[in-house]
Amino acid sequence: MQDPITITRVNRKLIEKILDNHTLEQLNKVPEGFKNNLIWNIAHVVVTQQLLVYNLSGLPMMIDEEMVNLYRKGTKFEREVTAEEVLKIKELLFSTLDKTEEDLTAKVFKDYNEYPTSTGFVLKSVQDALNFNNFHEGIHLGYILALKKSV
Repeated sequence: MQDPITITRVNRKLIEKILDNHTLEQLNKVPEGFKNNLIWNIAHVVVTQQLLVYNLSGLPMMIDEEMVNLYRKGTKFEREVTAEEVLKIKELLFSTLDKTEEDLTAKVFKDYNEYPTSTGFVLKSVQDALNFNNFHEGIHLGYILALKKSV
C-alpha cells in the first residue's frame, strides 16, 4: 500500500497541472452555480493539510494566519488572488509535503488533539489526519475538475 504522503504528492501534481494550464483570470473566476473558484480550492487543500496535521498536533504551521482565514473550512471566495499569491500557493503545494515527510521521519508528531470531521470521521492521530487528508483532497480535486470545465 502506498504511504499517504506519496498519494498526496500524486494528487498535488494533478493540481499543479491545473495551475500551470490556466490563466490568472481563469483561476480567479467563480463560475455560475459555484461559490468558489479553482485557486480557492487549491489553497484550501494546502490550508486544510496544515490544520489537520500540524495545528491539531500542536505544532507550528508553514502558513500564516491570513492564509488560514481566507481558505479554511467554511470560507468562500472573497477577493481575486495575484500572480504572486498563485506562485506562493504553488510552492506550498510541495514544500508543505516535504516538511511533513521530514517531520514524520524525525518523529516530531507526539500529541494529537482528537477532531471530529464534518464528514463523520474522528481523527485521533497524525496518521488518521494524513489518511483523511487524502480523502479530503480527493473531494476537492473533483470540485477542481468540475470548475475547470466551467471556466
